[in-house]
This record gives sequence, C-alpha cells and structure tokens, in this order.
Amino acid sequence: MIEDQEIELDGEDGLYEHFRFITPGGLKPVRADKYIQMHMEGVSRNKIQNGIRAGSIKVDDQVIKPNFILKPSQTITILLPKPPNIGERIVAEDIPLDIRYEDDDVMVIYKPAGLVVHPGISHETGTLVNALVYHLRKTKMPVMEGNSPDRPGLVHRIDKDTSGLLLIAKNDYAMTHLAKQFFDHSILREYNAIVWGTPDPPSGTIEGNIGRDPRFRLLMTVFEDGEEGKESITHYETLEDLYYVSLVKCVLETGRTHQIRVHMKHKGHPVFSDTRYGGDHIVKGTVFTKYRQYVDNCFKICNRQALHARTLGFVHPTTGQNMYFESELPEDMTQLLDKWRAYVSHKKENLG
Repeated sequence: MIEDQEIELDGEDGLYEHFRFITPGGLKPVRADKYIQMHMEGVSRNKIQNGIRAGSIKVDDQVIKPNFILKPSQTITILLPKPPNIGERIVAEDIPLDIRYEDDDVMVIYKPAGLVVHPGISHETGTLVNALVYHLRKTKMPVMEGNSPDRPGLVHRIDKDTSGLLLIAKNDYAMTHLAKQFFDHSILREYNAIVWGTPDPPSGTIEGNIGRDPRFRLLMTVFEDGEEGKESITHYETLEDLYYVSLVKCVLETGRTHQIRVHMKHKGHPVFSDTRYGGDHIVKGTVFTKYRQYVDNCFKICNRQALHARTLGFVHPTTGQNMYFESELPEDMTQLLDKWRAYVSHKKENLG
C-alpha cells in the first residue's frame, strides 16, 4: 500500500515526488523492480531501475539492486521526478542559449534576468524550455522520456527576473540521480543578493516555514508557528556592508518558491528592487528629495530583484566527479554596487 506521496521538494510547484510503500505481511518473494512497477501506475520498468541504480529507491533505508528480492513488511521509499502535466508539445524555438557546460548527461546553462524558464498561461513561447527543446533536437539528443510537454530536463528552477546558473538533465538516469542529490541537500547552490540595510548578525541562518500567503495568493510568506508551510533554511553571509545596502551570499539548504526573497524580507532586509516583496521602495536612508531621486536612479539601473544564482555544485551522475561552476555578477548588479560604493564614499568624505 502507499502511505505517503508527493512531498514537494522544490517549492509549491515541486519537481519531485516521494512515495512510501510497506510490503504486506503475506508477500511471496518478488523482485523489487517488478513489485514497484505493479504498484506505480504509468511508471516504466526502466525508470524504476534507473531510480534503484541512482539510490533514489531504497528498502528499509538501504540501497538495493533491481533484482533485490522483497520480503514481507519491508518499507520501500521512492524519490522520482514528478511527471509533467499533460499538454501540447513544446514548440522548439531557435533562441540562443548560454551553455557553460554540456555532455551526454547534463547541461549547465546561464539564464539572464528576464528569461522565463518554462511555458505558462502568459508565456507560451520564448522560454528557456522552448530553446532547450530546439537545442536537444538539433544535437540529435532525444527529449527526455515523459518530459517533452512541460519541462525537458529541468532539475530545478529560478525566477524569471533572477539571473544565474541552471542545471539540466539530459536523460532519465541523470534526472533521477540529481533529484536524489536535491533531496539529500547535497547540491551546492549559492546566490548573491543586494539587500536593503545591514544584516545583524552579519552571517547566520534563517529558518522559517514558507507557504502561500492566505491573504495574497501570489505571495509566499513565513509561518513562524511552524504548523503551516514547508521547512525552509537559508544560510547567509554579508560580503560587503554599504550601510544603505549590503551584498550578501545566500546558500540554499532547501528550495522553496521565492525562498531567499521571502527569508530576507522576513529578516527585515528585502532584496533591492524586488517589487513583490517590498524591495522597490526606500527601506533605509533619508526621506529627502535628493536621496529619493538617487534611489530612483538605482532602481532604473537594476529594475528587477537584485538576485543572482552565482554558484552550482553537484556530483556528476555518471562519472561521480564533483562538478563546480561559478558565474560572474551580471552588469546591472555590478553597476548598482558601484553606484552605492561611490555614494557611501562621497558621504564619508563629506563627514571627514
């Protein structure tokens, strides 16, 4: 029987499912892959075997082989990529991709701010997924089984107006292996953010369940009582204190929707220019006209949330090699920092 299913691991629109089976007391000896396939409708034997080889399917919390013989009253835990929604096939579009790494199993792509990751009601074309389908067909790589209608190979997501690195799986085994790494919190994801004010203390950990705001359904919020939302953990470190704003490094331990933006707002330091979570107005500084004009000019330089997925680290699903990628801060965030540095320097000179 199935005890639990669909634990969302990457935000409310989670990319993975978690199942828990307990074999019946009178079970006759049967191979694990065969038994699981009988109890999971629509999941191929190949996908199950890939999950077993990737360590995503365990019996009594132990890694097994596909030909493992099950016994009565054993607990089977399963982590698999979530099947996509049934829909129209994605239109392949020749949109340039900034590919930082590619082999037969994975791709690492740099996504600029403003590019939507996957199609939706308001963005049916012109997305990263449209470009990805085109690239895979051009290079004669088949779009991954079961993922063509919705999200070929997306291991995780970043928001439209966040820039940075994205990890793509090119086959089912790679997808399953990387899903397990996300579940184990072993994938390294470091972000740089420019936030309002100076975090106190300058480094630490923000913990607070994140869920959809009951009053404003487009927003996520922190539930301090811990009874609602999903466990969310963000580690942060202040890299540069410019008094009015700070450059911080955020390391995700979990991957909830808008996690960094919600956690930094909860701490009182919303991400600069974040229109959804209060970063698009003056949070620290004077109310004088000249300062307001200065901040407005800063908003024009970086007219999206100042958040960048800078670093990505994972274990290669086939070679077992530790893979590490880093991307430079985009120009709008670099210009924004330079402008605030000049402003702070000028203030210090006048005070001196």
